[in-house]
Amino acid sequence: MKQLYVHHAGNLTQMALLENGRLTELSVEKSERDSLVGNLYKGRVVNVLPGMQAAFVDIGLPKNAFLYVDDALHHHLEKQPKDKPSISELLSPGDELLVQIMKEPLGGKGARVTTHFTLPGRWLVYMPHADYVGISKKIESESERSRLRTLAEELRSSGEGIILRTNAEGVSRDALAADLDELRRSWRDAERRGAEWSAPAELHRDSGLIRRMVRDIVTPDTEELIFDDRASLEEARAYLRQAAPGLENRLRLYGEAAPPLFERYGIKEQADKAFQPQVRLESGGYLVWDHTEALTVVDVNTGKFTGSVDLEETVFRTNLEAAEEIARLLRLRDLGGIIIVDFIDMETDEHRQQVVARLEATIRRDRTKCQVVGWTRLGLLEITRKKARESVSSYFLETCPTCKGRGKITAR
Repeated sequence: MKQLYVHHAGNLTQMALLENGRLTELSVEKSERDSLVGNLYKGRVVNVLPGMQAAFVDIGLPKNAFLYVDDALHHHLEKQPKDKPSISELLSPGDELLVQIMKEPLGGKGARVTTHFTLPGRWLVYMPHADYVGISKKIESESERSRLRTLAEELRSSGEGIILRTNAEGVSRDALAADLDELRRSWRDAERRGAEWSAPAELHRDSGLIRRMVRDIVTPDTEELIFDDRASLEEARAYLRQAAPGLENRLRLYGEAAPPLFERYGIKEQADKAFQPQVRLESGGYLVWDHTEALTVVDVNTGKFTGSVDLEETVFRTNLEAAEEIARLLRLRDLGGIIIVDFIDMETDEHRQQVVARLEATIRRDRTKCQVVGWTRLGLLEITRKKARESVSSYFLETCPTCKGRGKITAR
Protein backbone atom coordinates (compact mmCIF):
# COMPACT_ATOMS: atom_id res chain seq x y z
CA MET A 1 0.00 0.00 0.00
CA LYS A 2 1.06 3.56 -0.67
CA GLN A 3 0.75 6.71 1.41
CA LEU A 4 1.38 10.22 0.11
CA TYR A 5 2.36 13.08 2.41
CA VAL A 6 2.48 16.70 1.24
CA HIS A 7 4.11 19.46 3.27
CA HIS A 8 3.71 23.11 2.30
CA ALA A 9 5.47 26.06 3.92
CA GLY A 10 5.90 29.48 2.35
CA ASN A 11 7.06 28.98 -1.24
CA LEU A 12 8.16 25.37 -0.67
CA THR A 13 6.12 22.25 -1.37
CA GLN A 14 7.47 18.78 -0.52
CA MET A 15 5.92 15.45 -1.44
CA ALA A 16 6.89 12.12 0.13
CA LEU A 17 5.71 8.72 -1.12
CA LEU A 18 5.85 5.75 1.24
CA GLU A 19 5.38 2.19 -0.01
CA ASN A 20 4.75 -0.34 2.75
CA GLY A 21 6.13 2.16 5.24
CA ARG A 22 9.40 2.83 3.38
CA LEU A 23 10.23 6.19 1.81
CA THR A 24 10.63 5.63 -1.94
CA GLU A 25 10.10 9.02 -3.55
CA LEU A 26 10.67 12.62 -2.50
CA SER A 27 9.83 15.64 -4.65
CA VAL A 28 10.41 19.32 -3.97
CA GLU A 29 9.16 22.43 -5.71
CA LYS A 30 9.93 26.04 -4.94
CA SER A 31 7.80 28.72 -6.52
CA GLU A 32 10.83 30.60 -7.81
CA ARG A 33 12.32 27.35 -9.17
CA ASP A 34 9.24 25.76 -10.72
CA SER A 35 9.98 22.74 -12.85
CA LEU A 36 10.47 23.62 -16.51
CA VAL A 37 10.30 20.09 -17.93
CA GLY A 38 7.29 19.73 -20.21
CA ASN A 39 6.83 23.45 -20.83
CA LEU A 40 6.27 24.55 -24.44
CA TYR A 41 7.96 27.61 -25.97
CA LYS A 42 8.16 29.53 -29.19
CA GLY A 43 11.87 30.02 -29.73
CA ARG A 44 14.23 31.65 -32.19
CA VAL A 45 17.32 29.87 -33.51
CA VAL A 46 20.40 31.84 -32.45
CA ASN A 47 23.19 29.63 -33.75
CA VAL A 48 23.56 26.43 -35.77
CA LEU A 49 26.61 24.22 -35.20
CA PRO A 50 27.00 21.51 -37.88
CA GLY A 51 30.05 20.11 -36.10
CA MET A 52 27.91 19.35 -33.05
CA GLN A 53 24.76 18.54 -35.04
CA ALA A 54 22.91 20.95 -32.77
CA ALA A 55 21.35 24.39 -32.62
CA PHE A 56 21.02 26.91 -29.82
CA VAL A 57 17.54 28.36 -29.41
CA ASP A 58 16.49 31.45 -27.48
CA ILE A 59 13.35 30.56 -25.50
CA GLY A 60 13.52 33.44 -23.04
CA LEU A 61 15.60 31.75 -20.33
CA PRO A 62 18.97 33.12 -19.09
CA LYS A 63 20.83 30.52 -21.20
CA ASN A 64 19.91 29.48 -24.72
CA ALA A 65 18.39 26.02 -25.06
CA PHE A 66 20.14 23.15 -26.85
CA LEU A 67 18.35 21.33 -29.72
CA TYR A 68 20.07 18.18 -31.01
CA VAL A 69 19.44 17.07 -34.61
CA ASP A 70 17.60 13.88 -33.55
CA ASP A 71 15.11 16.02 -31.63
CA ALA A 72 14.47 18.14 -34.73
CA LEU A 73 13.58 15.17 -36.96
CA HIS A 74 10.15 13.51 -37.17
CA HIS A 75 8.97 11.81 -33.98
CA HIS A 76 8.28 8.52 -35.80
CA LEU A 77 11.54 6.70 -36.62
CA GLU A 78 10.10 5.21 -39.80
CA LYS A 79 9.38 8.71 -41.13
CA GLN A 80 12.91 9.98 -40.57
CA PRO A 81 15.35 10.06 -43.53
CA LYS A 82 17.63 7.01 -43.82
CA ASP A 83 20.70 9.23 -43.87
CA LYS A 84 20.68 11.74 -41.04
CA PRO A 85 20.81 15.27 -42.49
CA SER A 86 23.05 18.04 -41.23
CA ILE A 87 21.39 20.31 -38.68
CA SER A 88 22.13 23.21 -41.08
CA GLU A 89 19.77 21.61 -43.64
CA LEU A 90 16.95 21.75 -41.09
CA LEU A 91 17.50 25.07 -39.33
CA SER A 92 19.05 28.48 -39.91
CA PRO A 93 19.72 31.40 -37.55
CA GLY A 94 16.58 33.49 -37.20
CA ASP A 95 14.17 30.58 -37.72
CA GLU A 96 11.26 30.43 -35.28
CA LEU A 97 9.90 27.11 -34.03
CA LEU A 98 7.95 25.47 -31.22
CA VAL A 99 9.99 23.42 -28.77
CA GLN A 100 9.43 21.60 -25.47
CA ILE A 101 11.87 21.33 -22.57
CA MET A 102 12.91 17.73 -21.98
CA LYS A 103 15.81 18.45 -19.61
CA GLU A 104 16.12 21.41 -17.26
CA PRO A 105 19.14 23.73 -17.24
CA LEU A 106 21.76 21.99 -15.09
CA GLY A 107 24.99 23.53 -13.89
CA GLY A 108 26.26 25.87 -16.58
CA LYS A 109 24.25 24.22 -19.36
CA GLY A 110 21.04 25.49 -20.86
CA ALA A 111 17.88 23.44 -21.16
CA ARG A 112 17.68 20.62 -23.69
CA VAL A 113 14.64 20.96 -25.95
CA THR A 114 12.85 18.84 -28.53
CA THR A 115 10.22 19.10 -31.24
CA HIS A 116 8.89 15.66 -30.20
CA PHE A 117 6.01 17.07 -28.19
CA THR A 118 4.43 15.02 -25.39
CA LEU A 119 1.56 16.12 -23.16
CA PRO A 120 0.90 13.74 -20.25
CA GLY A 121 -2.60 13.15 -18.92
CA ARG A 122 -4.07 10.92 -16.25
CA TRP A 123 -4.40 7.83 -18.46
CA LEU A 124 -2.38 8.59 -21.57
CA VAL A 125 0.32 10.71 -23.13
CA TYR A 126 -0.66 12.72 -26.20
CA MET A 127 1.89 13.23 -28.99
CA PRO A 128 0.41 15.52 -31.66
CA HIS A 129 2.80 14.49 -34.45
CA ALA A 130 4.03 10.99 -33.54
CA ASP A 131 1.54 8.92 -35.61
CA TYR A 132 1.71 5.70 -33.56
CA VAL A 133 0.22 3.99 -30.50
CA GLY A 134 2.36 2.78 -27.61
CA ILE A 135 1.41 0.88 -24.47
CA SER A 136 3.27 0.80 -21.16
CA LYS A 137 5.40 -2.32 -20.83
CA LYS A 138 4.19 -2.62 -17.26
CA ILE A 139 0.77 -3.68 -18.57
CA GLU A 140 1.44 -7.40 -18.97
CA SER A 141 -1.98 -8.82 -19.92
CA GLU A 142 -2.06 -9.41 -23.69
CA SER A 143 -5.85 -9.13 -23.80
CA GLU A 144 -5.73 -5.76 -21.99
CA ARG A 145 -2.94 -4.52 -24.25
CA SER A 146 -5.02 -5.50 -27.27
CA ARG A 147 -8.12 -3.73 -25.87
CA LEU A 148 -6.21 -0.53 -25.17
CA ARG A 149 -4.50 -0.54 -28.56
CA THR A 150 -7.85 -0.92 -30.31
CA LEU A 151 -9.37 1.94 -28.30
CA ALA A 152 -6.36 4.19 -28.93
CA GLU A 153 -6.51 3.56 -32.69
CA GLU A 154 -10.22 4.41 -32.66
CA LEU A 155 -9.71 7.61 -30.65
CA ARG A 156 -6.68 9.11 -32.35
CA SER A 157 -6.79 11.12 -35.56
CA SER A 158 -4.40 10.55 -38.45
CA GLY A 159 -0.90 11.74 -37.56
CA GLU A 160 -1.52 11.80 -33.81
CA GLY A 161 0.31 9.56 -31.36
CA ILE A 162 -0.88 8.11 -28.05
CA ILE A 163 0.91 6.22 -25.30
CA LEU A 164 -1.31 4.38 -22.83
CA ARG A 165 0.10 4.79 -19.34
CA THR A 166 0.33 1.99 -16.77
CA ASN A 167 -2.69 3.22 -14.82
CA ALA A 168 -4.83 3.08 -17.99
CA GLU A 169 -5.25 -0.64 -17.34
CA GLY A 170 -8.98 -1.36 -17.03
CA VAL A 171 -10.01 2.24 -17.77
CA SER A 172 -13.14 2.81 -19.85
CA ARG A 173 -13.27 4.24 -23.37
CA ASP A 174 -15.11 7.35 -22.14
CA ALA A 175 -12.40 8.13 -19.58
CA LEU A 176 -9.65 7.75 -22.19
CA ALA A 177 -11.57 9.94 -24.62
CA ALA A 178 -12.08 12.68 -22.03
CA ASP A 179 -8.37 12.64 -21.16
CA LEU A 180 -7.43 12.85 -24.83
CA ASP A 181 -9.84 15.72 -25.51
CA GLU A 182 -8.37 17.79 -22.67
CA LEU A 183 -4.82 17.24 -23.93
CA ARG A 184 -5.84 18.12 -27.49
CA ARG A 185 -7.29 21.40 -26.21
CA SER A 186 -4.04 22.20 -24.40
CA TRP A 187 -2.04 21.54 -27.57
CA ARG A 188 -4.33 23.62 -29.78
CA ASP A 189 -4.16 26.50 -27.31
CA ALA A 190 -0.36 26.33 -27.42
CA GLU A 191 -0.39 26.24 -31.23
CA ARG A 192 -2.70 29.26 -31.36
CA ARG A 193 -0.44 31.25 -29.05
CA GLY A 194 2.56 30.20 -31.13
CA ALA A 195 0.93 31.65 -34.23
CA GLU A 196 0.02 34.92 -32.51
CA TRP A 197 2.94 35.63 -30.16
CA SER A 198 6.48 36.73 -30.95
CA ALA A 199 9.49 34.63 -30.00
CA PRO A 200 10.71 34.00 -27.40
CA ALA A 201 7.51 33.15 -25.52
CA GLU A 202 6.21 30.50 -23.13
CA LEU A 203 3.15 28.88 -24.71
CA HIS A 204 2.20 26.18 -22.20
CA ARG A 205 3.28 25.36 -18.66
CA ASP A 206 3.11 21.81 -17.35
CA SER A 207 1.20 21.15 -14.14
CA GLY A 208 2.70 22.05 -10.75
CA LEU A 209 3.84 19.45 -8.23
CA ILE A 210 0.43 18.85 -6.60
CA ARG A 211 -1.38 18.17 -9.87
CA ARG A 212 1.54 16.09 -11.27
CA MET A 213 1.62 14.06 -8.07
CA VAL A 214 -2.09 13.24 -8.20
CA ARG A 215 -1.98 12.63 -11.95
CA ASP A 216 1.05 10.33 -11.96
CA ILE A 217 1.13 8.61 -8.57
CA VAL A 218 -2.34 8.30 -7.07
CA THR A 219 -3.92 4.94 -7.94
CA PRO A 220 -6.53 2.70 -6.25
CA ASP A 221 -3.80 1.15 -4.10
CA THR A 222 -2.98 4.59 -2.62
CA GLU A 223 -4.28 4.24 0.92
CA GLU A 224 -4.28 7.90 1.93
CA LEU A 225 -3.06 11.37 0.99
CA ILE A 226 -2.23 13.60 3.93
CA PHE A 227 -1.70 17.37 3.56
CA ASP A 228 -0.70 19.94 6.14
CA ASP A 229 -2.04 22.79 3.98
CA ARG A 230 -5.71 23.19 3.09
CA ALA A 231 -5.08 25.00 -0.21
CA SER A 232 -2.89 22.12 -1.44
CA LEU A 233 -5.52 19.61 -0.34
CA GLU A 234 -8.26 21.47 -2.20
CA GLU A 235 -6.11 21.62 -5.35
CA ALA A 236 -5.67 17.84 -5.18
CA ARG A 237 -9.38 17.36 -4.47
CA ALA A 238 -10.38 19.44 -7.51
CA TYR A 239 -8.23 17.32 -9.81
CA LEU A 240 -9.34 14.00 -8.27
CA ARG A 241 -12.97 15.04 -8.57
CA GLN A 242 -12.45 15.28 -12.31
CA ALA A 243 -9.96 12.42 -12.94
CA ALA A 244 -10.68 9.79 -10.26
CA PRO A 245 -13.75 10.72 -8.19
CA GLY A 246 -13.72 7.44 -6.28
CA LEU A 247 -10.46 8.42 -4.56
CA GLU A 248 -11.54 11.76 -3.08
CA ASN A 249 -12.34 10.22 0.30
CA ARG A 250 -8.68 9.30 0.80
CA LEU A 251 -7.62 12.92 1.24
CA ARG A 252 -6.95 14.03 4.80
CA LEU A 253 -5.82 17.28 6.41
CA TYR A 254 -3.11 17.07 9.05
CA GLY A 255 -4.24 19.77 11.43
CA GLU A 256 -1.81 19.33 14.31
CA ALA A 257 0.60 22.17 15.09
CA ALA A 258 3.29 19.81 16.35
CA PRO A 259 5.15 17.73 15.52
CA PRO A 260 5.55 18.72 11.84
CA LEU A 261 4.01 16.32 9.32
CA PHE A 262 7.29 14.80 8.06
CA GLU A 263 8.53 14.24 11.62
CA ARG A 264 5.23 12.76 12.80
CA TYR A 265 5.36 9.99 10.18
CA GLY A 266 9.13 9.35 10.31
CA ILE A 267 9.77 10.77 6.85
CA LYS A 268 12.48 13.19 7.94
CA GLU A 269 14.37 10.43 9.75
CA GLN A 270 14.25 8.13 6.74
CA ALA A 271 15.32 10.93 4.39
CA ASP A 272 18.25 11.93 6.62
CA LYS A 273 19.57 8.35 6.52
CA ALA A 274 18.95 7.91 2.79
CA PHE A 275 21.02 10.94 1.78
CA GLN A 276 24.12 10.01 3.79
CA PRO A 277 27.29 9.06 1.84
CA GLN A 278 27.21 5.74 3.72
CA VAL A 279 23.88 3.93 3.97
CA ARG A 280 23.47 0.97 6.32
CA LEU A 281 21.68 -2.20 5.24
CA GLU A 282 19.44 -4.08 7.67
CA SER A 283 21.75 -7.11 7.59
CA GLY A 284 24.72 -5.08 8.81
CA GLY A 285 26.27 -4.44 5.41
CA TYR A 286 26.47 -0.96 3.94
CA LEU A 287 26.61 1.08 0.72
CA VAL A 288 29.08 3.87 -0.02
CA TRP A 289 27.88 6.49 -2.50
CA ASP A 290 30.19 8.82 -4.40
CA HIS A 291 29.38 11.32 -7.14
CA THR A 292 31.43 12.80 -9.95
CA GLU A 293 30.32 15.17 -12.69
CA ALA A 294 29.98 12.23 -15.10
CA LEU A 295 28.58 9.42 -12.97
CA THR A 296 27.55 7.99 -9.61
CA VAL A 297 29.49 5.13 -8.02
CA VAL A 298 28.06 2.76 -5.40
CA ASP A 299 30.29 0.36 -3.45
CA VAL A 300 28.75 -2.61 -1.62
CA ASN A 301 30.35 -3.93 1.58
CA THR A 302 29.42 -6.76 3.96
CA GLY A 303 30.24 -4.66 7.03
CA LYS A 304 29.10 -6.45 10.19
CA PHE A 305 27.15 -9.11 8.31
CA THR A 306 29.02 -12.43 8.63
CA GLY A 307 26.27 -14.83 7.57
CA SER A 308 25.74 -18.34 8.90
CA VAL A 309 26.63 -20.71 6.03
CA ASP A 310 29.74 -19.79 4.02
CA LEU A 311 31.44 -16.80 2.43
CA GLU A 312 29.70 -17.10 -0.96
CA GLU A 313 26.28 -17.24 0.68
CA THR A 314 27.13 -14.21 2.86
CA VAL A 315 28.25 -12.24 -0.21
CA PHE A 316 25.19 -13.28 -2.20
CA ARG A 317 22.73 -12.30 0.54
CA THR A 318 24.44 -8.94 1.01
CA ASN A 319 24.36 -8.23 -2.73
CA LEU A 320 20.67 -9.17 -2.98
CA GLU A 321 19.75 -6.77 -0.18
CA ALA A 322 22.02 -4.10 -1.68
CA ALA A 323 20.41 -4.45 -5.14
CA GLU A 324 16.95 -3.70 -3.75
CA GLU A 325 18.19 -0.79 -1.65
CA ILE A 326 20.19 0.72 -4.52
CA ALA A 327 17.10 0.71 -6.76
CA ARG A 328 15.07 2.40 -4.01
CA LEU A 329 17.71 5.06 -3.36
CA LEU A 330 18.23 5.88 -7.04
CA ARG A 331 14.53 6.68 -7.19
CA LEU A 332 14.47 8.49 -3.86
CA ARG A 333 17.54 10.62 -4.59
CA ASP A 334 16.30 11.08 -8.18
CA LEU A 335 19.76 10.45 -9.56
CA GLY A 336 20.32 10.39 -13.30
CA GLY A 337 22.99 9.57 -15.83
CA ILE A 338 25.46 6.69 -15.47
CA ILE A 339 25.50 4.65 -12.27
CA ILE A 340 28.27 2.12 -11.60
CA VAL A 341 27.76 -0.47 -8.84
CA ASP A 342 30.68 -2.39 -7.38
CA PHE A 343 28.96 -5.43 -5.89
CA ILE A 344 31.00 -7.83 -3.80
CA ASP A 345 32.58 -10.44 -6.09
CA MET A 346 30.43 -13.54 -6.54
CA GLU A 347 31.69 -16.91 -7.75
CA THR A 348 28.66 -18.17 -9.67
CA ASP A 349 26.84 -16.77 -12.71
CA GLU A 350 23.56 -17.88 -11.15
CA HIS A 351 24.10 -15.56 -8.17
CA ARG A 352 25.03 -12.67 -10.47
CA GLN A 353 21.87 -13.23 -12.51
CA GLN A 354 19.70 -13.31 -9.37
CA VAL A 355 21.20 -10.04 -8.14
CA VAL A 356 20.43 -8.36 -11.47
CA ALA A 357 16.91 -9.84 -11.43
CA ARG A 358 16.30 -8.42 -7.93
CA LEU A 359 17.56 -5.01 -9.05
CA GLU A 360 15.39 -5.02 -12.19
CA ALA A 361 12.31 -6.11 -10.26
CA THR A 362 12.65 -3.16 -7.88
CA ILE A 363 13.50 -0.71 -10.67
CA ARG A 364 10.20 -1.54 -12.40
CA ARG A 365 8.43 0.52 -9.72
CA ASP A 366 10.44 3.59 -10.78
CA ARG A 367 8.44 6.06 -12.89
CA THR A 368 11.65 7.37 -14.47
CA LYS A 369 13.19 5.32 -17.28
CA CYS A 370 15.98 3.21 -15.82
CA GLN A 371 17.98 0.49 -17.57
CA VAL A 372 20.36 -2.15 -16.26
CA VAL A 373 23.01 -2.29 -18.98
CA GLY A 374 24.97 -5.26 -17.65
CA TRP A 375 28.27 -6.36 -16.17
CA THR A 376 31.55 -4.91 -17.35
CA ARG A 377 34.69 -7.01 -17.84
CA LEU A 378 35.86 -5.75 -14.45
CA GLY A 379 32.74 -7.13 -12.74
CA LEU A 380 31.02 -3.77 -12.25
CA LEU A 381 27.31 -3.36 -12.99
CA GLU A 382 26.30 -0.49 -15.27
CA ILE A 383 22.95 1.28 -14.93
CA THR A 384 21.55 4.32 -16.70
CA ARG A 385 18.69 6.48 -15.46
CA LYS A 386 17.08 9.36 -17.30
CA LYS A 387 17.93 12.76 -15.84
CA ALA A 388 15.44 15.52 -16.56
CA ARG A 389 15.56 17.64 -13.40
CA GLU A 390 17.99 18.69 -10.71
CA SER A 391 18.34 15.88 -8.19
CA VAL A 392 16.36 16.18 -4.95
CA SER A 393 19.56 16.44 -2.90
CA SER A 394 20.34 19.81 -4.54
CA TYR A 395 17.45 21.34 -2.57
CA PHE A 396 18.90 20.22 0.76
CA LEU A 397 22.67 19.92 0.32
CA GLU A 398 25.28 22.48 -0.66
CA THR A 399 28.91 21.94 -1.61
CA CYS A 400 31.22 22.74 1.30
CA PRO A 401 33.02 26.02 0.51
CA THR A 402 36.13 24.79 2.33
CA CYS A 403 36.77 21.37 0.77
CA LYS A 404 34.85 22.08 -2.48
CA GLY A 405 33.05 18.78 -2.18
CA ARG A 406 36.13 16.58 -1.69
CA GLY A 407 35.16 15.82 1.91
CA LYS A 408 38.71 16.14 3.22
CA ILE A 409 40.83 18.76 4.95
CA THR A 410 44.43 19.76 4.29
CA ALA A 411 46.94 17.62 6.21
CA ARG A 412 49.06 19.43 8.79
